[in-house]
Amino acid sequence: MNAANIAQTRIDLAAAFRWAARLGFHEATANHFSAAVSDDCRHFLLNPRGRHFSRMRASDLLLLDADAAGKGAPNALADPTAWYLHAHIHQHVPRAKVVLHTHMPYTTALACLTDFEFLMLDQNACRFYGRIAYDSNYAGMALDDEEGERVARLLGDRCSVVFLRNHGVIVVGTSVAEAFDELYYLEKAAQLQVLALSTGRSLALIDPEVAMRVCAQWLEYPQFSDVHFTALREVLEHDEPEFAT
Repeated sequence: MNAANIAQTRIDLAAAFRWAARLGFHEATANHFSAAVSDDCRHFLLNPRGRHFSRMRASDLLLLDADAAGKGAPNALADPTAWYLHAHIHQHVPRAKVVLHTHMPYTTALACLTDFEFLMLDQNACRFYGRIAYDSNYAGMALDDEEGERVARLLGDRCSVVFLRNHGVIVVGTSVAEAFDELYYLEKAAQLQVLALSTGRSLALIDPEVAMRVCAQWLEYPQFSDVHFTALREVLEHDEPEFAT
């Protein structure tokens, strides 16, 4: 990436943090977003340890080198759990230009259910048909390279989402706009599923063939993620212009 593109990625990622805070996707000063700024994904931006999502600015973001994976956390300002997850995903999954890790309440609630798989219950859920991996091997915080590598392998060639049982969720994408849009609609679909399950009534699940077709329609819909994220950024430019500094 050139300097202008890196600067724009900083602004976009800062906007993603601010909106995650507005929507209640964050958890105090925990959780982490990262975005690659080199074509090989080796160099990436990451939020500094202890900085609240609602106060994140473009200039706050750390610039790290994924090639340091396997050699410990390279920067004292980076949270160790963020480093081990994000560095290995960027290093081993080239299509993961952006990596968003949250403990969003509704998605995390579903991730804590025994043997749960995301239900094809509504149009938003169909967006994720065949694109979710499930990690049922929670063993504590990600504080070593082996754990980062293991989670990276779960994404495979197709998945853009990993449900981390008893923990949270990881969403990856090719741009900040795409990844944040996926994160947003995943939590909306999860919220609906929690509400539907809470009624105790039978669920009207969508046929797999229809769900597959709707997923393709979502992925082919022209500029949907970009339009959504541009609108979100415009709100921040009006309300909180300092995010871009």
